[in-house]
Amino acid sequence: MTMSISKPEDFYAAWAGERTYAKAELKAKHRRQFDRQFWRPAECRPHMSVLEVGCGTGLFLAYLAEKGITDFTGVDQEPRVIEHMPAELARHVQLATIGDFLKNNPERFHRIVLFDVFEHFSPIEGVALLEELRRALEPDGRIVLRLPNMSSPWGLRHQYGDLTHQAAYTPESIAQAAVAAGLEVAACLAVRRGSPFKVFSQRCLERLAGWLVADGPDMWSAVFVAVLKVRSSPY
Repeated sequence: MTMSISKPEDFYAAWAGERTYAKAELKAKHRRQFDRQFWRPAECRPHMSVLEVGCGTGLFLAYLAEKGITDFTGVDQEPRVIEHMPAELARHVQLATIGDFLKNNPERFHRIVLFDVFEHFSPIEGVALLEELRRALEPDGRIVLRLPNMSSPWGLRHQYGDLTHQAAYTPESIAQAAVAAGLEVAACLAVRRGSPFKVFSQRCLERLAGWLVADGPDMWSAVFVAVLKVRSSPY
């Protein structure tokens, strides 16, 4: 039986029955990954409050708890994620859209994280979401986004492997979205995955490609992280 697809949200419903969930196991590689992609670039500290949008089965939340953060919240629309996380994490999770959560929650956060989430919103929706998140930030707050890098040929598989992606970003265009929402980019860094040998060989390949290609990207990694902060000066 097929279902009619008339809007982007229908893809979620069509795919829901095919998705499987497993208990998230925090491993050493995940700790290193989150240290590189979040803790150090966002200058996070244990006393801070953290919100994760699209928390899934709680891998990042488990990392936060291990780092000594006690004031953390996860938001996800899928009720089944609760079934695959321990009770001590589940009590930190709210099942809601991010719009509904922000509307009903007056709390402000030091750090807000969207890993592989922001590209699911159209550019206009994304800017509106960033504006809402900005209002939910503490004065020295940061928003951390992880996104496919469309300035790199390696980013195509990440972007177009999911029909629910509604926007494509480069380090340059995420800066445009940030400014439109009253934010600015505090840091932008490449995300590299795989064994140390693969990371090294990819760096070598990228350096070679940079020499050979006249108009290559400044950042070759398939995925990148952008750390946003409240804009220090008006338009």
